[in-house]
Amino acid sequence: MTDTSTSASRRPRRAGPALALLAFAQFIIAADYNIVYVALPEIGRELDFSGQALQWVVSAYAVAFGGFMLLGGRAADLLGRRRVFVSALVLYAVSSLAGGLAESPGPLIGVRAAQGLGAALLFPATLSLIGTTFAEGPERNRALAVWAAMGGGGLAGGALLGGVLTDLFGWESVFHVFVLLAGAALLAAFPLLPADLPAGRPFGAGREAAARERRFDLPGALTATAGITLLVLVLAQGPEWGWTSSPVLAAFGLGLALLAVFAVIEARSRDPLMPPRMFANRSLVAAMAITAVFGAGLGAQYYLLTVYLQDVLGYDPLRTGLAYLPLTLLNIAGTKVAERLITRAGMRAALSTGLLTGAAGMVLLALTLSPYAPFAAVLPGVMVTGFGMGVVWTSMWIAAGNGVAAGEQGVASGMASVTHQSGLAAGTALMVFVVNTGTGGLDGDALRRELTGGLSAAYYLAAGVSVLGVLVTGVALGRGRRR
Repeated sequence: MTDTSTSASRRPRRAGPALALLAFAQFIIAADYNIVYVALPEIGRELDFSGQALQWVVSAYAVAFGGFMLLGGRAADLLGRRRVFVSALVLYAVSSLAGGLAESPGPLIGVRAAQGLGAALLFPATLSLIGTTFAEGPERNRALAVWAAMGGGGLAGGALLGGVLTDLFGWESVFHVFVLLAGAALLAAFPLLPADLPAGRPFGAGREAAARERRFDLPGALTATAGITLLVLVLAQGPEWGWTSSPVLAAFGLGLALLAVFAVIEARSRDPLMPPRMFANRSLVAAMAITAVFGAGLGAQYYLLTVYLQDVLGYDPLRTGLAYLPLTLLNIAGTKVAERLITRAGMRAALSTGLLTGAAGMVLLALTLSPYAPFAAVLPGVMVTGFGMGVVWTSMWIAAGNGVAAGEQGVASGMASVTHQSGLAAGTALMVFVVNTGTGGLDGDALRRELTGGLSAAYYLAAGVSVLGVLVTGVALGRGRRR
């Protein structure tokens, strides 16, 4: 049973402005992930990235984000949510400043990993602050709908912002802008968020009080991060190194071994990073499965659409960003519909509706893609996909917090987030492989036709992953289960 007494006692006096700040933090995280997509071609040219290695500007962020998410969730629960929130914003500002000054691929990839670490601290702190501030049910659902709308707006709006900044000031500006955004959030954090209790002082009864005496599971965090990184490395570099090459096989075997060690550590640890008892929460388990499916399937939309707009249609960064406006608006509309759909029809219906809608939009895109047609031809598919994404995005995070005690909201959000980022990183690597297959040595019109065929195949694959998510939702939540 969820302990809501802590939520009520820790609620800030100005809950509205506090929610606005938390939603703004989610906008920063989402925009930071997506803003680089539009700038990728320019980054690749100026810093001399190879076509396959360029995806690590995206994947380095996703891998660090996913790998350290569990540790970030535990840090929020143990060290204090506002402390972790503020520390993450500082890391964001410093790493973003360094990113705009990078002059070669290695440092830039390192910066993206540092930004991912900042997101791994900020994301669960933000979610757990919402989970402990607003009571479970309609009140929390409304708060999460606002938070999710800003997240959806950040994912799609980040592309628009990236296009405008890249066109006017160059690719460096897509990093420098986060120095300003993180600084603004820092200034608002102290007056708007409730102060953390002194370290070591219990903040509730039962599990809440015990949480302050727990320890970090650093071995678990390191083995999980290293294992995930190696498996994504296999997907990213397999096409270039060869699937049966010694480095790929070695990375694959070591990655699986490290994840097996992580499972052993979690089973034997007194304070596991991913407590096994939390898997008894059916809603949380469903959320973990759906976040992975969302990342691997619908999450590919931003990469695929950017490739189509820039490499097939020849759009410049500014036009590419503007083309994301319809996706942004429909995404935000989907987040609002999700709140009402969950209340009236249940979690299973909301997730299934969103996944099926998103899959239908991707099939429509696969059917209408053409190197010769105008953007208006694919606009219906873009809008349908965006609406479905918004419905799923809100629903899966509401599911992740249902039935979780206030003192474990950070851990729960971390568990759902790590599966999301892992699915996103793996899905991005797979889509890059599918899109680029057969393009070697081509240029001009032949390259555009081959890219269009690869994009269509990738959209069909992403749609299939989303339909699989509907089956997973039915199994995880059961027929007629309503929250």
